[in-house]
Amino acid sequence: VECYKGTSKFSGLATRLKTPKLYIVSVDRVPIYIGQTTQTMSTRFRMGWKAAGKGGYWGYKFRHTHTSADLAVWCNIDVTKDGIKDIETVEAEVAFLVRSAGQWPVSQTEIHFHPSSGVHRKAAAEIMWHYRP
Repeated sequence: VECYKGTSKFSGLATRLKTPKLYIVSVDRVPIYIGQTTQTMSTRFRMGWKAAGKGGYWGYKFRHTHTSADLAVWCNIDVTKDGIKDIETVEAEVAFLVRSAGQWPVSQTEIHFHPSSGVHRKAAAEIMWHYRP
């Protein structure tokens, strides 16, 4: 990990427990995985990196296919009682936008679908702005 601060650790909101986070793993500005968590990013990545099929979870598929990637993390700091559902909805909308541009993210393994509103779709469009050609 190389933080924007130049350190080898996650920092800022990515280290907050229980804060809903959307994260995108990309290679050459192409999203290959979109995820969400309320854990700290270090805990989430440790679990995804070390998983070996226990309970049916095999971890991050991209860990076997890529040697480097970029990670962007968005945090929902204005959390309502639907904070998890909101971040899952934005996750699905972002994945849909990636699919609309060609193909599903190549390392995506699951998405949670919920009815979306204009707010969710607007957030997804703003996030995808960072990945435009």
